[in-house]
Amino acid sequence: MMNDYQRIAKAIDFLSQHVEQQPTLEQVAAHVHLSAFHFQRLFCQWAGISPKRFLQVITLEKAKSQVSAQRSLLDISGSVGLSSSSRLYDHFVSLEAVTPGEFKKGGLDLQINYGLHMTPFGELLIAQTPRGICKAVFTETDGKDAEILRLQAQWPNAVIVEDHRHTEMTASAICRLLRGVTPAEKMPLHVAGSNFQVAVWRALLAIAPGDSQTYSGIAQHIQTPNSTRAVANAIAANPVALLIPCHRVIRKSGALGGYRWGEQRKQVIRFYETAARHAAPDCA
Repeated sequence: MMNDYQRIAKAIDFLSQHVEQQPTLEQVAAHVHLSAFHFQRLFCQWAGISPKRFLQVITLEKAKSQVSAQRSLLDISGSVGLSSSSRLYDHFVSLEAVTPGEFKKGGLDLQINYGLHMTPFGELLIAQTPRGICKAVFTETDGKDAEILRLQAQWPNAVIVEDHRHTEMTASAICRLLRGVTPAEKMPLHVAGSNFQVAVWRALLAIAPGDSQTYSGIAQHIQTPNSTRAVANAIAANPVALLIPCHRVIRKSGALGGYRWGEQRKQVIRFYETAARHAAPDCA
């Protein structure tokens, strides 16, 4: 039996896949095995807007995707890091790199707590050191056991502890942030990467929610204009899904481009984020 998170994920996916058909409330509700009344209430609870409003937003986004991509290309220098709507991420998500000494010790004397949490986009594994979130990845692609093994391999001398309650507040804060709700406190990230990777990940934080940037635009922003391929590789290695918003980066053509956790998931996240931030709330 599907839980509420899974129903919303399935509904959002259905809406994004059937934009051209403009499905009715009853059709979407039937797809997730709920009455129209109960589905409307549940969707409003999780997305903050009605299914009808959500469909209107993603229909508009589909129609203007090519135009938006071209605008970004014409205004690369001005659009990265200067939009006022990006300040929510700039102010409330801080990124701190693992020091060489910490990396060399491999997590010695360090405890990392992790938990598995359902989101409208799938199951998310969140891992935290005392200094911040070090990993947030969707588990459906490779499985949660494989992701935990990767975490242990990255921090071979750390104590890895499953503690759902420890990461539950973080999971809730991530979902609220995607909906444009200001977090109660700053959300620190504690990530391991090369200097170049960290520079790319910092640049992603400056892309406004609901907006897009190209791989070449990111390369320009970090003042390495010939590094587009390396930028793409750094984005693919993003250790913290959603909070380091690699889903906001697209190709010059306007195509979505790849995504570590699946292109369809990338589209759904983008639609959700755009709807939450640019559509007037219409849920009582």
